[in-house]
Amino acid sequence: MDDFEMLVAEAYDEGVVTEVIRPAAVLPEEAARRVLVELALHDVAAGGLWNSEPTQWRRYDRSWDQPGAQGDAQLIGTMQVAYGTPTRYEITIYRATVTQVGTAAGWTVETLCDEALAFGGHTLASCPRADLKPPPKPFRFR
Repeated sequence: MDDFEMLVAEAYDEGVVTEVIRPAAVLPEEAARRVLVELALHDVAAGGLWNSEPTQWRRYDRSWDQPGAQGDAQLIGTMQVAYGTPTRYEITIYRATVTQVGTAAGWTVETLCDEALAFGGHTLASCPRADLKPPPKPFRFR
């Protein structure tokens, strides 16, 4: 499934599951380092199943035929992440999407996140959460 097909599938919500993770999961520094190392070792271009970038981690059903060429590999799902937040060496996971292909194969947002977070010894359920503070009171003129 190329990017255009993915966009169309998301627009029509055909088997695509997206979940905003609230409060966001925060991967502590030590676990974040382990996850990043393992994602690099399991890169789709090197025979693995993950393609990681600073804003998104993608899980495929098989490794790519050649570096930079997705070939017949199908996208299972994506995780939206933010590096360096809330502190410099932590990673925040705030959204996950399972594609139509992933849904048909039995994947859920939780199983997708759990596979990646397991590299750091966590699951989505056990991962620390962002500390949400209430918004400030609005300024009012008297």
